[in-house]
Amino acid sequence: MNPVVGDILSELHRDLLDEAGRLEYTRRAFGMLPKMNRHDILDIGCGKGEPTLELAKLSNGTVTGIDINQATLDEFDRKAGELGLSDRVKSMNTSLRDIDFPDRSFDLIWTEGSIFVIGFEKGLREWRRLIRPNGFLVVHEMCWLRPDPPDEIRLHWEKMYPGICTVKEGVDVVPGCGYHLVGHFPLPDDAWWHLYYKPLEERIRAFKHKYGDDPKSLAVLDKQQSEVDLYHKHGKWYGSAFFVMQK
Repeated sequence: MNPVVGDILSELHRDLLDEAGRLEYTRRAFGMLPKMNRHDILDIGCGKGEPTLELAKLSNGTVTGIDINQATLDEFDRKAGELGLSDRVKSMNTSLRDIDFPDRSFDLIWTEGSIFVIGFEKGLREWRRLIRPNGFLVVHEMCWLRPDPPDEIRLHWEKMYPGICTVKEGVDVVPGCGYHLVGHFPLPDDAWWHLYYKPLEERIRAFKHKYGDDPKSLAVLDKQQSEVDLYHKHGKWYGSAFFVMQK
């Protein structure tokens, strides 16, 4: 990636997501599980660890977060220390393509927005070995919220995420991968507008004033605005959903 493009994208997206709003749905999904106490939990693709730290608070368990971005893991470790959770929370620089824990290491595997890297069905199958008998897997992933999306948005998402499926298709995959579906729910139709696209549009507007004399930066911002425009046009067709499963 061109350094100019990378720098402005990094600045544009830094701390953009409304984490407090996002964690509302993390807590809702966790509430679908039976009472858990002092359990071993793995968060795959933890990033800066907001859901990971929330899981530690909710479960009183031991939580391991894995990711390949060391800068975000450093931020994760700093936050864990500030919250006094370093004794129960740890980070590891590990690719989700190469998870090397022994079989049956965890009571719960949690992943938000990461399983697309290897695919929904493949992730369910490959990660099952890591879960103890009667343990759980919770996946939060992008989905079509309704079938037959318009070609413009369908082609856009199939390029970005070739394995994107409808919520129903995700549900239908679960039994064949060796799980019982405890429950599932899509986020509300406008959730990602408030969590991400609205803050992004506001920041793009501010950055256009800041970088108004830089054609390369403006080109990057215009491309980001096109993503927002697609959501304005077709947002009712796509979003994300939680799937709560028991091995």
